[in-house]
Amino acid sequence: MKKLVKIKSVFLSILFLSFAISCDKDDDKMPEMSQNIVQTAQATDALSSLVAALLKADEGTSANLVGTLSGNGPFTVFAPTNDAFTNLLASLEGYDSLDDFNTPEKKELLATILTYHVVAGAAVKSTDLSNGQEVTTVQGEKLTISLTGGNVFVQDVTEADAKVVIADVEASNGVVHVVDKVLIPEAALTQLEEIAAAERSLVDVVVSTDALSILEAAVIKADLAATLSGAGPFTVFAPTNDAFVALLNALGDDYNSLDDFDTEAEINLLRNILLYHVIPANVLAADLAAGNVGTALTDNSIEVIASGNTFVIGDASTTNANITGTDILASNGVAHTIDKVLLPQEAIDFVTALNNGTLVNIVVNTDPLSILEAAVIKTGLVDTLNGAGPFTVFAPTNDAFVALLNALGDDYNSLDDFNTTAEIDLLRNILLYHVIPANVFAADLAAGNVGTALADNSIEVIASGNTFVIGDASSTNANITGTDILATNGVAHTIDKVLLPQEAIDFVTALNNGTLVNIVVNTDALSILEAAVIKAGLVDTLNGAGPFTVFAPTNDAFVAFLNFLGGDFPTLGLDAFNTTAEIDALRNILLYHVITSEVKAGDLSAGSVATAFAQNSITIVASGNTFVVRDTTTGNTDAGITGTDILATNGVAHTINQVLVPASVLSALGH
Repeated sequence: MKKLVKIKSVFLSILFLSFAISCDKDDDKMPEMSQNIVQTAQATDALSSLVAALLKADEGTSANLVGTLSGNGPFTVFAPTNDAFTNLLASLEGYDSLDDFNTPEKKELLATILTYHVVAGAAVKSTDLSNGQEVTTVQGEKLTISLTGGNVFVQDVTEADAKVVIADVEASNGVVHVVDKVLIPEAALTQLEEIAAAERSLVDVVVSTDALSILEAAVIKADLAATLSGAGPFTVFAPTNDAFVALLNALGDDYNSLDDFDTEAEINLLRNILLYHVIPANVLAADLAAGNVGTALTDNSIEVIASGNTFVIGDASTTNANITGTDILASNGVAHTIDKVLLPQEAIDFVTALNNGTLVNIVVNTDPLSILEAAVIKTGLVDTLNGAGPFTVFAPTNDAFVALLNALGDDYNSLDDFNTTAEIDLLRNILLYHVIPANVFAADLAAGNVGTALADNSIEVIASGNTFVIGDASSTNANITGTDILATNGVAHTIDKVLLPQEAIDFVTALNNGTLVNIVVNTDALSILEAAVIKAGLVDTLNGAGPFTVFAPTNDAFVAFLNFLGGDFPTLGLDAFNTTAEIDALRNILLYHVITSEVKAGDLSAGSVATAFAQNSITIVASGNTFVVRDTTTGNTDAGITGTDILATNGVAHTINQVLVPASVLSALGH
């Protein structure tokens, strides 16, 4: 920002020479002593700007400077030359001529400056002045006299002194000393700042300050110009360009300028960072006091921290910002420059996430997650978890995976044992069951069900004391062992158990049960079915890959069927099937209970279903809130389903209370 006042020191040697020459000429002398100070100035071309300034200050005001300086006096006046006024106007932003002092406030400012050039009550000649002497002006502030090298200098509050280029011009009511600079009192600097502040918003302050050009670009990019031009009042802690460069450097190679904030999320973050620099109140440097102060970023405060004789500003990081400039006033508030971009917690999280990389990077770079890393690679989910997200991943540790493998038994010693398409698909689904397609930080956890990336499958967040555990389809919950590991595309929490969806529970159950033959063998109520499978030579078939669905008749069902057949069957049982035709008939009866796909109870629907006995179907019939199974030939009562979803590694079994018999088999058995 341009300084409001830049008083230029100009040594008017040529002007002084011209005055000196004119004083030697009889026809071009300084005005006679019979003229008062105002008349003396009016008669001197080099003081025409001073006269114009006196008239402008009196215009429409009660100042009456012309009248006062025309009075009895005595006065001592330090009279600036025209060039001095030209230099003054050149140093003031927005003032090209005296006509620009066109408001009551600006005319009051001009009067303050002019009365600072007048000492009342004495006509002090240059010979009466001493080095270091202080004289009190009509304006109220003091001037300091300096005598150097035979010259008289007058010191004001600026860095440049005024040189007396013509001394001791006598007038009827005092004495005039012509100086080469307009003298500026402290009060005028304050008035200048107040006037300038009233004519500019905080956005204008930023725009007109070179050292805040990156802040200006950020305000525009974040669409906050209208906000910061609003009524306010606002206090803005304005980071300098160097502060923004330091932030960009900390963000790494992907952030070389504000242009790299190009996504909606990044622009929103930038907006929130800027709002974090705004206090919705007018806080001057003198008003600063140690403590937390709320910002325009909702629920976010900065901290004013005492540091020696001043203050520093604390944010969510560990590095404080120094205040490098104070009380830059605007119509809608005040700005203070600082040497660091203040960072709210969400920005700290953003930087942390950048350093961590994607969720895949987090897994890869975390030793206790190496088995999870291998699982992600094996299931082809790397690209998914490197995607835009956001995702929340509950990440099982190595110990959690080891516990799962132990539960699966001797056939699963490592992930390498997931080697079939079905097993890899299952592993993929298990991993997706750990992913929530949203950002859920630890503080956002709330009791209830949460949908996962595995379609139609939810996990349950369960309150447990002062924290939460995660429930899955099993009876054992997972503890959260680490929270809020931030990534560029989401967040990870470590857990001590692999979460299992229902299909994984079913898989484990099926592993424990073995094949469909194992289920039959290990179920006492199916012992006759076991014997029938062996007699019919179907053990290898029902130990095959499948998948199969078996409607398994119970022992009671077989007894009823044998009684229905009559003859030797009720007494001999399965031993009565002793001819090739009878054994073939028994085989076909059993195949009639087998569907060559996996149909769980939840998948049952009314209709005809083909069986493993070629060209023979059974019919699923709705019955109340459940289903029964009907064969198409016997005319017997429908078979009720008495047990469902007995899972096997190669399918599923349902127990039924009747043997299903196709018509062709009945005729082969003499019925």
